[in-house]
Amino acid sequence: MIVSMTGFARSETPVPGGALVCELRSVNHRFLEAAIRLPEELRSLEGELRAQLQKELRRGKVDAIFTYRVAAEADRSLALDRSLVDRLAPLLGELAAASQKAQGVQLQVNLTDLLRFPGVLREASSDPEALPKAARVLFGKALTDIRSMRASEGSRLKGLIEQRCDQLEQLVADVRARLPEVRTAIRARFAERLAELTVTVDADRLEQEIALLVQRMDVDEELDRLTGHIAETRKVTASPEAAGRRLDFLMQEFNREANTLSSKSQDLATTRMAVDMKVLIEQMREQVQNIE
Repeated sequence: MIVSMTGFARSETPVPGGALVCELRSVNHRFLEAAIRLPEELRSLEGELRAQLQKELRRGKVDAIFTYRVAAEADRSLALDRSLVDRLAPLLGELAAASQKAQGVQLQVNLTDLLRFPGVLREASSDPEALPKAARVLFGKALTDIRSMRASEGSRLKGLIEQRCDQLEQLVADVRARLPEVRTAIRARFAERLAELTVTVDADRLEQEIALLVQRMDVDEELDRLTGHIAETRKVTASPEAAGRRLDFLMQEFNREANTLSSKSQDLATTRMAVDMKVLIEQMREQVQNIE
């Protein structure tokens, strides 16, 4: 299955005290690498969200960013955490007494200091789990959206790869059709050079030498392997399994055969077609680099 590693998704929802925003960005990467940035209020969800992301995505460098936008003061409803205050008040009293005993100075603790302690003042909410619940739903929606975008981009990449396969297949057919003419030309050139030497050569030995020369320049095997790689590429792109790594391997094999074809070629037209093949293979390789 062709799925791109590039995608973006953004989801936003109102929550008590403001709004929660989740953004997912992914680019190509050899493996799955996830970075999740959460506000302090949601820090405990990191492991859960990371596990969810790993179930949905297989490869790519993914940045997940949560932003908690606090509402304006006039729109905020605050509540006092009385249980926390009840625990802090005696401790502050002990601290003041200890300070006076140690330094002979009465430590002044006022209500403002108490209110500044983290967690004493919080957003009023009937459900303390409202923010984590909203984060889970938001993250699920963002994951669905980014998967949809990556699948859509993957469909486009699949079309481009199949188009290159069609062009490669035509070039392989053109080279194959030209082989009889190339072999005839090799024989003719060999005969011309022998004629220039004005020597008598045994006819059987001459045929053996020509056969060896043609064999060294024969590209039937390379064309057969290129045809096989094209068929395998089409099979992989149609499979429901992840295709990126297998296609990456196939691009290496394509390159190897095209390079061998070019090095064996003794015909200008065949050499040009081999170069055209390498251009198409490089275009496919660039597209494959972005496939999950």
